[in-house]
Amino acid sequence: MSTAHTGGIDTGERRRSGDGRPVITDLIDEPTVQSIVEDAWVALVGEDEVLIPLAGEPIGDVVSAWVDVVGPWTGSVVLTTGRQTAAELTRALLAESSPELLEDEDVADAFGEIANVVGGNVKAALPGSSALSLPEVGEAPAVRNPEDVVRLDVLWRGQPLSISAQGALPPLPVPHPPPGGQSPHENGASL
Repeated sequence: MSTAHTGGIDTGERRRSGDGRPVITDLIDEPTVQSIVEDAWVALVGEDEVLIPLAGEPIGDVVSAWVDVVGPWTGSVVLTTGRQTAAELTRALLAESSPELLEDEDVADAFGEIANVVGGNVKAALPGSSALSLPEVGEAPAVRNPEDVVRLDVLWRGQPLSISAQGALPPLPVPHPPPGGQSPHENGASL
């Protein structure tokens, strides 16, 4: 490990080398996310349940399910759809064991499980070792950096569904030259 500390003056080199966080678009693309989602869909919802990669009408009365990924890339894999569509997904996932009357907990568990599987497969497609959180259901985490998002909009049974991998960290600050355009010396003094 190189020392970025010379004579008691921190040059910032050590911090900068650790700040080179990749954005999701450097690591995974939309076709990969689409493939992951389609494979998970077939496994969980069924072979006859196709996703059509088209944006639908804006989603109203939304619910989101997500898992957080922490590793070389840190962010969330988020599924967002309308509450009624989430309930239909629950029935499709539970198939014959679906209760007559779905409880909110049933929908949260099933929709969270879909997010868990999709998120786990996204995590597996990323380089390096990462950890995956337990699924959460509610209002989706905010997009912190628009450049750190891969989003897939699809229709399932004619209803819109959005799947995104979105970074949890704000963009890195852009280094600015010191006032006057002069570069600092190694010891931090200006020329």
